Amino acid sequence: MSYAVLFSGQGTQHPGMLPWLEAEPACQSALAALQSAGGADWRGALADDSQRSSNAFAQPLIVGTGLAAWSALAAHLTEGPTAVAGYSVGELSAYACAGVFSHEVAITLARQRAACMDAAVQGLETGLLSVSGWPMEAVLQTCPGLDCAIHIGADQGIYAGTTALLDASATTLTGQGALCKRLDVRVASHSHWMARAAEQFAGQLRDLPFARPSAPLACNATGTTGRQPDALRQALSDQIARTVRWAACMESIAEQGVACVIEVGAGTALSKMWNQQHPTIPARSIEEFRDAAGAARWIARM
Repeated sequence: MSYAVLFSGQGTQHPGMLPWLEAEPACQSALAALQSAGGADWRGALADDSQRSSNAFAQPLIVGTGLAAWSALAAHLTEGPTAVAGYSVGELSAYACAGVFSHEVAITLARQRAACMDAAVQGLETGLLSVSGWPMEAVLQTCPGLDCAIHIGADQGIYAGTTALLDASATTLTGQGALCKRLDVRVASHSHWMARAAEQFAGQLRDLPFARPSAPLACNATGTTGRQPDALRQALSDQIARTVRWAACMESIAEQGVACVIEVGAGTALSKMWNQQHPTIPARSIEEFRDAAGAARWIARM
């Protein structure tokens, strides 16, 4: 069995996500840790637009529910993943999945990460804009002031900036044929606006024990796989203020020779990205299945 796990990031969470989580015994530990971190009524909070997009709520939620879903899936599998990656804050879930630190630590780090990021842009209105149909170089040349937050492919990326700049850029780019969409994220993640947040988070990680992962981790900051704890620690803080090299992460995982890929978390964004870039290696999201057992059966068939 050779498969990779991709953990979803922020922006795809919704009230009906992963409806079977609470009924799965294997999920209870991660859900308890999430509730202890302030997510007692997390489904109810997801119905509130302002709460759903709040960093302080969303980042621990993404990590906690992702790890709960992974716990349920792992209980039905006989082998661990060949490679693991996480998209943005989902990288914390990926590290915990690979045994670098515990689920509880991952959720705590998500809260700390969110606080650092919010503080870095306090008093500013910032966010993210998805742009499809235009290469990164053309977007940055046409809209000076934007940062590429996430490089997804040759003509697809996520861009960070102030709200005013994002709105003006969307108008300009849409008028020239690009497909633009504002994301449900309130901070200019993975950009120069986050430099102070990355420095503060690095300080919080400095004395935290990192174990050697059970599988190679594709790191957002570098786009390469690694297993050395010190390098992984550095990459985890660096990604906050650097472009996420997601296209390179997917390429690095494909090089591991995996037979299939499962996205764990809310939505299907990562599996769709994967299938566009690597159509010969099938990818599906756990959200497409009625329960974790169904996802496990699909992986086994692959």
